[in-house]
Amino acid sequence: MSLEKQLTEKCYYTMFINEHGEMHPIRVLGDAYQEEMQKDIPDLSYIRFAQGEVYFQNKDFETAIFKWGQIINELEPWAKKNTADAYYEMGLFSNAEDLYTSIETDSLTLNTEVALNLFSLYNERGKIDSAVKVIKKTVLSNPDYPQVTEIARKFFEERQDWENAIELAVNEACRTVSPEWFDIVISYVQSGVTKRLSPSYFSHALNVVYTLDTKQFEQLTVALWNSYQTEESHFTWLKEINQLLFSLEVEQNEHWEELSHVFKETYFSLIDGSYLIKELTDLIPDLLSNWIRIAIPAQIVVASAAVLSWNELFPVSIHMNIVSEAEKIISKMDHEIDELEECLKLFEAILIWAEAHDMGENNRLKWMVLQMLDFDTHHLLLTGLSGSGKSTFVNTLSGEDLQDSPTSSVVVFKNHPDLEIYEINNQETIQLDGLSDFQERMDRRRNAMESIIEIKRPSLFLQENQLTIIDTPGLNGNQYEVMKQIHAADTVLFVLDANAPFTAKERGILSQIHDQAPSIPIHFLLNKMDTIANEQETVRIFNETTAEIHSYLPDSKIFAFSSHYDSGQQLSELKEFIQSIKNTRNLEDKRLAKLLFFIRSTITELLQKRIDVENQLIESVRWNEEMHMKLTGALNQVKDAESQKAETITRNYRQIKKELQKEITEAVPKMLKDCSSLIKENSDFSKIHIELNSEMNNRIQKYLELTILPKYYSSLQEWIGDTKEEFTRSQQFLDEMADGFNGMYGEERFNLECDFKILDDWRRDTDRMTSRFTLEPVNILLRRTPSQFLLKSAGKLLGALSQNKNMLFNKYKAFVENEDYSETVALVNERFFQQFELFEKALDRDISLFFRGPASVVTRAIEEAHTEIETNQDLLGKMNTNPELFRDPLTLFEVRLRQFEWMTVAGKGVQTVY
Repeated sequence: MSLEKQLTEKCYYTMFINEHGEMHPIRVLGDAYQEEMQKDIPDLSYIRFAQGEVYFQNKDFETAIFKWGQIINELEPWAKKNTADAYYEMGLFSNAEDLYTSIETDSLTLNTEVALNLFSLYNERGKIDSAVKVIKKTVLSNPDYPQVTEIARKFFEERQDWENAIELAVNEACRTVSPEWFDIVISYVQSGVTKRLSPSYFSHALNVVYTLDTKQFEQLTVALWNSYQTEESHFTWLKEINQLLFSLEVEQNEHWEELSHVFKETYFSLIDGSYLIKELTDLIPDLLSNWIRIAIPAQIVVASAAVLSWNELFPVSIHMNIVSEAEKIISKMDHEIDELEECLKLFEAILIWAEAHDMGENNRLKWMVLQMLDFDTHHLLLTGLSGSGKSTFVNTLSGEDLQDSPTSSVVVFKNHPDLEIYEINNQETIQLDGLSDFQERMDRRRNAMESIIEIKRPSLFLQENQLTIIDTPGLNGNQYEVMKQIHAADTVLFVLDANAPFTAKERGILSQIHDQAPSIPIHFLLNKMDTIANEQETVRIFNETTAEIHSYLPDSKIFAFSSHYDSGQQLSELKEFIQSIKNTRNLEDKRLAKLLFFIRSTITELLQKRIDVENQLIESVRWNEEMHMKLTGALNQVKDAESQKAETITRNYRQIKKELQKEITEAVPKMLKDCSSLIKENSDFSKIHIELNSEMNNRIQKYLELTILPKYYSSLQEWIGDTKEEFTRSQQFLDEMADGFNGMYGEERFNLECDFKILDDWRRDTDRMTSRFTLEPVNILLRRTPSQFLLKSAGKLLGALSQNKNMLFNKYKAFVENEDYSETVALVNERFFQQFELFEKALDRDISLFFRGPASVVTRAIEEAHTEIETNQDLLGKMNTNPELFRDPLTLFEVRLRQFEWMTVAGKGVQTVY
């Protein structure tokens, strides 16, 4: 055992007791001590050091400390370290720490031991920062010291100090080139604790592990790839790993199973429509260049097709050597990719993207694509000019009059144990309620071509021939909609009318079908053969029609048909004909070509939809701005009408009141003066003024109630009638306005109905106000005016004397007849018209209520137009500011489409449909 190991393990004392193994160490060391004391210059430090170790082993820490405190030779640093260990064991941590930190030595082992003990001390005392600093310094200075790195790793992991744990593992893996340490790094990456570190942090480790073990290199690379996949640093990692792979010159012969897989997954995730092209242009070429270099055999064709498709849309972005290699691979190698599944994934991705961007749900297109997957059924599309007898032919096949009128929608007939009928449009699939509902849909003409009717029912003919019939509306101006169904067919059966077969119009339509779907075979049904005059003429027409058809379409077959022929014999012959025109060779490849066509046409339609949406937004903004202006003008007209009517109606009401006030002003004074007739020479002049005042009030009350109120009632009813005519004219004007706007909007949106209940309220109020009036007694002759005062005083003083009555009679009579009653008239008018004035003040409010409904409707329409303008202008701004947000995803979908075309259609010789 080396000296340093003895010192480390505190067994230095064994050097003194090797020859005295049967004696206790204390006795041996005591004897050695006594022997050393006999020398002229004794050196007791070594013995004392050894004694200290023995005492320490026996937990006599104080004696051990005493012994080690007297060491003055080269063992003094070790003695200090041991003394600190004793303090540590005794729980005197501060003393131990002071001693540990005071030790100065050149011994790497001693320094390491001190550091490890100091680390344990700091850890136990909770001084974590100090513990981290000490253990990191120890690892740096003496990483090969037994258990140092393991202690550090365990400490960091227990504390979940992943930054230091990762640093330790990466550094040790690169330093020791140990697979075990690289496994630790991989485990850290897989647990997700390395995500926040820059991808470049691992570059050196990847370089090192590649030289040691390519499989472990692949494990670490894939682990890092997966960890960065959802992080902001994902693109940084992709750039970093691609540059690293270029520098390492990685090749296919290493069989990179996992790495090839993540390349594939990453590539397809990048072009799924989530990113802009400008984000990918610097990334994809390197990614594809590396992928094709390391792709496993099962993916080499996929990678090559990806290279070629990207290079088509972005020429010169990938090195020509890589492109040439991809072309060579595509031309020579077979592949085992599930093409339909991959294409369906692409199709689904496009539809999900379209729905997320408000481009419609495309439910009808989904249904059509699903039909492509039914490889057990041959799709026979029936078409022909209107009147060619397709519906009769369909009824013959079904054995029932399913269609009693020309087809208005695309109808798909399938064999099925039970009757089930569905209407499929872009928004939804609706199950119809039996054949009556089906017939009703067939009679419908408006928007009929927007739907497909699928009718499933038991059909022996369809079952035996494994056939699905797609019946299209007659070709009479709607060829475009019918042409959209052509690619769902495996074979086209064109129905001709034997009375006028293969006309120029039919030849033109067939040319369109052939141009659009050149790979779909076209055959003919010569219908209505029973209408030909005789058998010889029938044969002539059949032969001439066949010859003419073959001059255009040499491979086409023709079948003569009539609904009046023997049905059993004819169906048997038709069955043979159907079997002869069914071409099931390479059906899956042909269906795949159709699926690719649907994907391409979907991308094209979505691009066009974007243009249509922009044009619709522009038109919507223009239209709403125009409507906003017209509606604002209309609102001003409503307000002007309200103001004008309020002025006219109020003026007419005031005129009635003014005339009655004038009448009262004229009638009341005369009435009061006529009361002089009540004064007699024998009247009691001391009370006559009271009697006269009472009578005057009575006469005014009767006059107002019996004369004025009926007249006022009559005038108000006439005023209400005139007002109704005014309101009616306003309503007529508003109805015309509503009709105009409804015509502009194309819907019954405006109902500018005024509130005629106002008139009923007025009638009720006028009835109430004119039904009865009680005048509060007016002080006419009981006031304290000088003349009245003198007259009343004189009456009281002189009225008792008979000789004075004649004089008082004349005076009173003259006073009543000549009195100024203007104050009385004013007071009567005020009291009588008080409630009518309140009614008058409410007229403006009531007329406003009459027009409130129309004003609210127009105001709301103005607000909606303004909101629509702002919303559409905002959408237009976004579309014009970032057009790539819409265009780029579709471009990337096209890259994927071209990739599948490279892998499938082009490679198998099947013609690509564009």
